[in-house]
Amino acid sequence: MSADVYGRITGQIVAELEKGTLPWVKPWDAAHVAGPVSRPLRGNGIPYGGINVLMLWVASMEKGFSAPIWMTFRQAKELGAHVRKGEKGSLVVYANTYSRTEEGENGEEETREIPFMKGYTVFNVEQIEDLPAHFTAKKEPRRNPDERIAHAESFFANTGAVIRHGGNAAYYAPGPDVVQMPEFGSFRDAGAYYGTLAHECTHWTRHPSRLERDFGRKRWGDEGYAMEELVAELGAAFLCADLELTPQIREDHAPYIAGWLKVLKEDKRAIFTAAAHAQKAADFLHGLQPKAETGEKEAA
Repeated sequence: MSADVYGRITGQIVAELEKGTLPWVKPWDAAHVAGPVSRPLRGNGIPYGGINVLMLWVASMEKGFSAPIWMTFRQAKELGAHVRKGEKGSLVVYANTYSRTEEGENGEEETREIPFMKGYTVFNVEQIEDLPAHFTAKKEPRRNPDERIAHAESFFANTGAVIRHGGNAAYYAPGPDVVQMPEFGSFRDAGAYYGTLAHECTHWTRHPSRLERDFGRKRWGDEGYAMEELVAELGAAFLCADLELTPQIREDHAPYIAGWLKVLKEDKRAIFTAAAHAQKAADFLHGLQPKAETGEKEAA
């Protein structure tokens, strides 16, 4: 059991790092009344610890949960609630020791403490119906100390990208062709919001109906994925410079670095290729602006 649990945990964390996500940081707050997620909580309010914190943060980020509370199928049932049909739970583990008496080399009995680990499944309260209201109650959004920046708002609106707000994740979904962002007020400042939006809108340009950018990515974390993330990062930096925005250091930089280094060490021209694609993406987004803005840039 322990080998299987360790394998599943390691695989889950590695998968997140390969996707370019740090499972322990994000630039926005959760919307639950419990406040910004610092630790996942059991149904009785006691926080999880150790590896379970990382595992449940990963699950929350993957599935977009804003509530930090988790419980087992049985615990939900005891509260008169039920897990929605088709919902998949998340793994947590319990580690402890048990005593075993054995005969030692000298023929005397010896007591040994043997560690063990058990895995079990929990569900986020957003996967459970008919719970008391306080388990899923929302808080008032934290007011961003910065105001929206008018020219940045206009720039991204003029691209025509479908930008949806809500939830607990920022990403570009190529299938429905949508940029998904948390609410503006949930970011720590305006720079974090616009920097993230610039990153995702650079991804938006790779759609087949636009720049049709494809580095042959087959799975999360491969070289094609690393290249696309590098293009998005550079594109966001270019756009922030163009829009006179202060770029923000994203917390998810660290996991990208290993992939980028691998790509750049294997191909000395990769950084030039990525920069060229990033500039093309930035130019494409500028080209969607009203002619007056384009003319002013050319005159400058």
